[in-house]
Amino acid sequence: MIAANGFAQGVIDVHSHLITPEFMSTLENEGRLMDEGFPLPKYNVKNHLRWMDEAGVETSVLTLAAPQPSSAEVVRQTNEAAARIKKEHPGRFLFCAALPLPDVSKAIEEVKYALDVLKADGIKLATNVNGQYLGAPELDTLFSVLNERKAVVILHPHRPEPVNKQVMQQTPLAMQEYLSETTRAVSNMISRNVLARYNNIKVIVPHCGAYLPLAIPRMKSLTPVMQTNKMVGEIDYEANLRTLYYDLAGTHSPEVIHMLLTITTPDHLLYGSDYPYVAPQVLTQSLARMKDYLSKEPDLAPFKEMILWKNAKSLTQSLSTPLHTREGQRGGSLIARIAEIEVYPQYMKEYLAFANEVGRLSIEREPGVICLYPMQSAEDSCQIRILEIYASDESYQQHLKTDHFQKYKQGTLHMVKDLRLPTMKPLDPETMKLIFKKQR
Repeated sequence: MIAANGFAQGVIDVHSHLITPEFMSTLENEGRLMDEGFPLPKYNVKNHLRWMDEAGVETSVLTLAAPQPSSAEVVRQTNEAAARIKKEHPGRFLFCAALPLPDVSKAIEEVKYALDVLKADGIKLATNVNGQYLGAPELDTLFSVLNERKAVVILHPHRPEPVNKQVMQQTPLAMQEYLSETTRAVSNMISRNVLARYNNIKVIVPHCGAYLPLAIPRMKSLTPVMQTNKMVGEIDYEANLRTLYYDLAGTHSPEVIHMLLTITTPDHLLYGSDYPYVAPQVLTQSLARMKDYLSKEPDLAPFKEMILWKNAKSLTQSLSTPLHTREGQRGGSLIARIAEIEVYPQYMKEYLAFANEVGRLSIEREPGVICLYPMQSAEDSCQIRILEIYASDESYQQHLKTDHFQKYKQGTLHMVKDLRLPTMKPLDPETMKLIFKKQR
């Protein structure tokens, strides 16, 4: 059954939740079962594994669901429960430990215990706990510790605080406020350069990036006004955005992915399910739909395996080697494509400088980049074509992580009107060898 359901593809799910009996009992005793505006689903490992096997998910990353427990003891119990599940089912589960915020000193203690003793794979942070929002100055000490540990941090929205309960009745949190919460927390961190200052931390933003593809350009445009009014200082958008990854839990689609690619790169996109908040059969259908459009959309097809498992695996060594080797799938064959780019005319001069620089540095510094050759259409100067040839898929993935490519990508996001990345299939692969032989 495992082979038949696609374990060869090794899907890694970075967005699933653990809901322990102790957690539920504590919330019930505190009268907080409906804090998030809807009842929490039941969870057990057996059902989770059954769904994973049926859907072809090899590894799931567990995090504590909302709301945040008020007791540090319950947080510890949940983290220990996650560690046991990981140990009992090797290769099937990883976990990111919860922290007993808003107490920063206790949170730092839990970071050390979770990472050193429980061998957690990362840390889960709520967008806010009792009104203490990510980006607040008092959390800098915690972020410094996470930075030293080069931690992977998974964000998850919680109920905004304070909140008008009438608003929750009109519009469920999961539909509206969760997206606003995520956008608010990330924007807060960016405005204080938290992600740029603690740039060893890799942050996974949930639910298809929430409103960030819309909010980031607006935030950039308003920055000069905010600076004039001394509301913010200099903001290094490029450095902040470089640390962010995005899971595709929720309403994913080709259109959503294209929108995300206006603020990030394909190597920062990850699969997420949101199990057990969505019915298993719905999640199975959703994953099958994602695989289908990632196969059929010409400009997304090159990134299918990256999104489904490769990006998650390379995000951290903790996202361990899958149960079945994938070296046979990678292959060592050349990758060739012609990137088709349309640039807004007002940015043309600036864009060409970026394109020429990344082309030159890629060839000079990367052995696996055989060709990266930007060209401009003589008929329409806004049309750019880049001939790209990489020695292997591995070389291509390494290229996406280089500083010079990230500088190009982040620096030109607002300049690019349209981008297509069709992978080309050579009609006669042997001719390529003759080309390079002739060049030598």
